[in-house]
Amino acid sequence: MNAIARTLVFTLATCLSAGALASERMAHAKGLPADTLAEAVNNLVSHNQKLEALIAQPMTSQQLDEVHLLSYTLENALRRIDQDLKQIAENLEAVHIASERNDPATVQRQGRAYLDGVRPLAR
Repeated sequence: MNAIARTLVFTLATCLSAGALASERMAHAKGLPADTLAEAVNNLVSHNQKLEALIAQPMTSQQLDEVHLLSYTLENALRRIDQDLKQIAENLEAVHIASERNDPATVQRQGRAYLDGVRPLAR
């Protein structure tokens, strides 16, 4: 094989390897965790700002990679918010039903649970 052919083969192999590594890196990205509702809201706010800045300009391949990676954090945040909102809604429904049934103890108990749960969203 002559020198030019070897150089082309090496260049092609290097490019393919780099692309495979980048794809593997993206496929295994997990994003920031959202272990609490407050953490999810903070991640949502900060990463929405990053996304807004990125999409406000013409997109380069590097910016597309950044969007791809930050979307994992946004997905984690939304998943946690969705999970917690279901419990918050159940607590509020318990308050509603208890108020109809004239049950002040349940209204107070479930009302506190509702307020504690929704607090990170209502800042």
